[in-house]
Amino acid sequence: MPKTHTYALTVIWTGNTGTGTSGYQAFERSHDVTIDGKPTIAGSADPAFRGATDRWNPEELLVAALSQCHMLWYLVLCAKESIVVTEYVDHPTGTLVETPDGGGHFDEVSLHPQVMIATPEKMDRAIALHERAHDLCYVANSVNFAVRTDPTVVSAVAAG
Repeated sequence: MPKTHTYALTVIWTGNTGTGTSGYQAFERSHDVTIDGKPTIAGSADPAFRGATDRWNPEELLVAALSQCHMLWYLVLCAKESIVVTEYVDHPTGTLVETPDGGGHFDEVSLHPQVMIATPEKMDRAIALHERAHDLCYVANSVNFAVRTDPTVVSAVAAG
């Protein structure tokens, strides 16, 4: 029997400026994402859709979730194979395509992890594990668009 995990949180709209949604420009897209025991995430729409520039938007959070999921799987896989990762940074990008009806969809997300490993002996395997991490990532397995990975792996010894 498969294990299941449930994620329950609260999203609270905080953008009522006094007249509710009486008009397209009459309200803010601001909201808070909360869950017990964790800091609140201040959310909004993308600024292109009248959102606040100082708040996270759902599109950014989706790209972040894909990057986080890949990283966490990659680190676990490296640990299991005795590949010591000493640094990991990613600069993911996502492309959203608006459709004529006002909707849209993500076309793709590209991950660009830059990884440093302690020694060069397992460099090839460290590179290959990115593909396995992608295959295992829960979030990547849940989206209907391409998630591409373009990793860079270097050795701390070679980087000197």
